[in-house]
Amino acid sequence: MISVEEALEKVLSYVEVLEPEEKPILDCLGQVLAEDIYSPIDIPPLDNSAMDGYAVRDGDTRGASRSSPKDLIVVGEIAAGSLPTEEVKPGTAVRIMTGAPLPEGADAVVQFEDTDEVSRKSSRGNLSQIGILCQVEKGLNVRYRGEDIAKGELVLENGKLLRPSEIGVLASLGRSTATVIRRPIVAVLATGDELVNIDQPLPPGKIHDSNTYTVAAEIFRYGGIPRILDIGRDSVLSLTEKLDEGLDADMLITSGGVSLGDYDIVKDVLAKRGEIAFWTVCMKPGKPLAFGVINKIEQGREKKVPLLGLPGNPVSSMVTFEQFARPAILKMLGKENLAKPAIQAIIEDDVRNTDGRRIFARVIVTEREGKYYARLTGPQGSGILTSMANADGLAIIPESTTGVKAGDIVQVQMLDWSEEMSATSLISSPLKGED
Repeated sequence: MISVEEALEKVLSYVEVLEPEEKPILDCLGQVLAEDIYSPIDIPPLDNSAMDGYAVRDGDTRGASRSSPKDLIVVGEIAAGSLPTEEVKPGTAVRIMTGAPLPEGADAVVQFEDTDEVSRKSSRGNLSQIGILCQVEKGLNVRYRGEDIAKGELVLENGKLLRPSEIGVLASLGRSTATVIRRPIVAVLATGDELVNIDQPLPPGKIHDSNTYTVAAEIFRYGGIPRILDIGRDSVLSLTEKLDEGLDADMLITSGGVSLGDYDIVKDVLAKRGEIAFWTVCMKPGKPLAFGVINKIEQGREKKVPLLGLPGNPVSSMVTFEQFARPAILKMLGKENLAKPAIQAIIEDDVRNTDGRRIFARVIVTEREGKYYARLTGPQGSGILTSMANADGLAIIPESTTGVKAGDIVQVQMLDWSEEMSATSLISSPLKGED
């Protein structure tokens, strides 16, 4: 039986960053950029107005106030997307909309609210002149050419995670596609004669296959593409046939068939078709966890497909996925931060550790008066899937302890927090070797 850290190290040693692909930018959301992006243009392309108002010379507003307006002659109007046709000469102004290019001669924009436009319209019906109600400085409400991005500038670096803001930057550069690290395809196989597909009637002694759907959902959540292989029955032949269907995937994940029972045969297939790296881990839930590779001949060369055999109990399956499959998928995606976000919290229940394994207790986390508190979701059996549905964190009870008492400080992995969150308020997770 090996430690969580040793098991994770072995899993990550068998997976590599995948190759890049070019695709439409909207499809790249959440993926890692595999190229440097340089700007072919200035953004904005011209000096332009940051407000709806009047383009003026700052000197023409000296001494202007609400009690003593400065009247300027309006010589034109510019809408966004149009080009100026009039120059702003001393004593004149041009009515301008947000985003419209600044006309020659103007060096500031007075917003409508700081003019008498409303009263002029109602009393005189025309805007041949405008009263400026405040003094402005050069550059007020002006966005200068290239102030966001200069032509030739390195805008997005290779390795950058593409969030909605980066997608917007690509669009602003006129990029319709980008090259990103492709998403891993992960084949999913639940095993066991007791399993029935969710759209089938439930005979006595059988259970619906939930693991396929929780595992597939987690793969999708963390950026992979799940490929469901249906259900493998409790025979070497059935399991081998099903696994063969998934050997073109980047990784195989099974659930069930990895403990010491007579029908737990995932390890047997691994030993026959490839190699076993480990098959028990010092954790609870999730001790029976198999990992290795299946050998495959592809175009005359041997290919090793990683296989992670999760336990069959649904909570064990989800907890072990979080600790091992999730970081493997993130590594294949080219992401560098593999650690699960974690916090320090005050545990509100006693948790006993009776067999020297690292416990991942399902907890509900709340914040009160600047401190985090964690309470158990209820019964912690590995078959109680609702303990995961009700949890937003996993409280870690180190294997070196006999447990914790209510009021003790524990580390909690936050299930729904993104790995990309700032680490300023977080502490290192077990991925960095801390208990």
